[in-house]
Amino acid sequence: MGGKRRAGRQRLLGRFTPGAWRYASVPFAVAALTGFWFPLAGLGFVLLGVGALLFHRDPDRTPPETGVLAPADGRVSVVREESGRDGEGDRVRVGVFMNVTDVHVNRAPFGGRVEAVEHEPGKHRPAFSKESDKNEKLHVRFADHEVTLIAGAFARRIHPYVEPGDELDRGERLGHISFGSRADVLLPESVGPADVAVERGQKVRSGETVIAET
Repeated sequence: MGGKRRAGRQRLLGRFTPGAWRYASVPFAVAALTGFWFPLAGLGFVLLGVGALLFHRDPDRTPPETGVLAPADGRVSVVREESGRDGEGDRVRVGVFMNVTDVHVNRAPFGGRVEAVEHEPGKHRPAFSKESDKNEKLHVRFADHEVTLIAGAFARRIHPYVEPGDELDRGERLGHISFGSRADVLLPESVGPADVAVERGQKVRSGETVIAET
């Protein structure tokens, strides 16, 4: 059932994420109302609408055959070791910062069954700063890893596409965040620092760049 729901949602996504036209419709409507009397203002609102659609674009991606996939487009902002859930074992976290020009659709680094989707309230600091660890989050938990979508200073809308019990393929869409943010992967204990294939500042593509070897 979960797979059918996702397939239906993804057919509806088309070229843009769900809700893209809702964000774009307001500036387009204002442009239609003001454009006749104030052409330059109308053009400005048209450009705002186009920008909203471009921000919510959702291109297809083709994963490589092996490796842990980047969860987001952007630049690697976090590579660190930390204790796993409940303090058990050292784990590696890789985080990707998405700026306003990046695709904001997030994808599954591994295949597997979603065990939990948990919202964590928090602050709205810039997603590239150290303080962003205390920001609002959405945790998508699997048996041996988890993906965390982190809201930024202006990104206060995290939209999950998955539910507990869904079986995901590697590289499948997890959700999206509107207007700037960060996506982290807490890797399985079996993946160590030496297996990480990216470094801070490196540009990556969601569902295509390999961030760690397994």
